[in-house]
Amino acid sequence: MDIRNILFSNRSFTPIPIALTLIYFSQPKTPHLYLGLGLIIIGEFIRINAVRYAGGATRTTKVGAPSLCTVGPYSRTRNPLYLGNMIIYCGIVFFSGGTYMWELLFTTFTFFTFQYSMIISLEEEKLIELFKNDYKVYCNNVPRLFPRIIPWVNGDSRFPLSIDKTIKTEKRTLQNLALILFSILLSAYFKNSL
Repeated sequence: MDIRNILFSNRSFTPIPIALTLIYFSQPKTPHLYLGLGLIIIGEFIRINAVRYAGGATRTTKVGAPSLCTVGPYSRTRNPLYLGNMIIYCGIVFFSGGTYMWELLFTTFTFFTFQYSMIISLEEEKLIELFKNDYKVYCNNVPRLFPRIIPWVNGDSRFPLSIDKTIKTEKRTLQNLALILFSILLSAYFKNSL
């Protein structure tokens, strides 16, 4: 089996070892705690904005998409959800702090860069198959991950979902994020009280 398929179908579970390591070694301290919180907020803002345009189609276990979304954050980067995730994961590392913060930041960034490059290559193969020349034109105008400053103007006229619907779609991510941050603070509290 292709490693890309394994990473794609398990992308919700691959952060667990990193999260447990961050919780174990956590020692949140300012200013890193605030830097981390800021990055988490920025990353989640990017995610929520992306989900508003792509909808629940992003929560699939099958590679592909029902339509090609090229507006909103998708007019700046082809993978705003993965960009948002990378920023969130780096923010969690800063939030947790600790003796090994820089090593864990490097490990986290390297792992997710590898994972997302594998998943993106798999998704791009499928999207070229599904949307043919439209996807190639999109790829020629919008970068894979790091966003362009000026959005690409094209014919996609979809409207974003309401914030209520978006939050319902993003509920699991928000719950997991809250659980990780709470666990980091709880771990640090018990370490400091011993």
